Amino acid sequence: MLGCRYTEGMHSRVRLVAIDIDGTLLPSAAQVVSARNAQALRAAQHAGIVTAIATGRRMAYTAPLLESLGLRADTPIISSNGAVTKTLDGQAIDRCHMEAWVARGICGLLRPFGALVFTFDKPGRGELAIEDIDQLQGRIALWVEANRRAIEVFKPLELAFSNGDDPIQGMVTGSIEKMREAERVLKASEWGSLCESARTEYGAKGLSILDLLPRGVSKGWALAQLAGRLGIDRRETMAIGDNWNDVAMFEWSGQSVVMGNAAPDLRAYARTKGWKLAKTNDEDGVAIALEAVLKKLPAGAA
Repeated sequence: MLGCRYTEGMHSRVRLVAIDIDGTLLPSAAQVVSARNAQALRAAQHAGIVTAIATGRRMAYTAPLLESLGLRADTPIISSNGAVTKTLDGQAIDRCHMEAWVARGICGLLRPFGALVFTFDKPGRGELAIEDIDQLQGRIALWVEANRRAIEVFKPLELAFSNGDDPIQGMVTGSIEKMREAERVLKASEWGSLCESARTEYGAKGLSILDLLPRGVSKGWALAQLAGRLGIDRRETMAIGDNWNDVAMFEWSGQSVVMGNAAPDLRAYARTKGWKLAKTNDEDGVAIALEAVLKKLPAGAA
């Protein structure tokens, strides 16, 4: 496994770091952030680095993981792959919607490829709209159980948009090959220019998720928006992640760190781009990356 080499090419001090959750901040077999990673997050904030979380999860599925870590209440959370940005204590920063008529069209196009879910930015039942809960339980049973109180079933799924409600995000899940095919079909269709897609792959599980987003939206877009609001130059940003839905963030950031547990083809792509390769999520790769950044700060910097 390649280790980190963080000293090369870093000419700007890091003032903003965006960190993915699954496969990055979290270990492979748990839903609890390790003590070392948690300490590194707090140390970065104490040093004056804006420490943002950037995840494909929706806000309600993200905040409970972070609430016990001792992070600042104004910690930015980029959720739903960039569609919604709020602070940890729930203050709104940015929000984007996919138009309902686009979501309806995508239903018809992608239904043959796997289980579809649409997310709405509202609390409680109906936040997640699905068509076939049994199909989802066969693929992502743990996710279904964790989110059951937010799920409402619509048959057909298009009925979820009958009141003109615009979702913030959609997703279709299935095998890796099916989702790669679904992405190709989407991009070649009339809907491809009306929304964005971000693919996440879990090779060990043979599972992939294709996230469907409002046009122009990605983790990279949301990070750029956040940096602009904070007056932070792109060269002063860092992104840490492990999957293909992090690539837009890597492409935009001044410094990009790809986890050692990322898929081989993503690690190979990272090498061609000159991005750094970190230790794995099970080796506290996030903490190691942040500790290296902190060591480079001037004495007393905060």
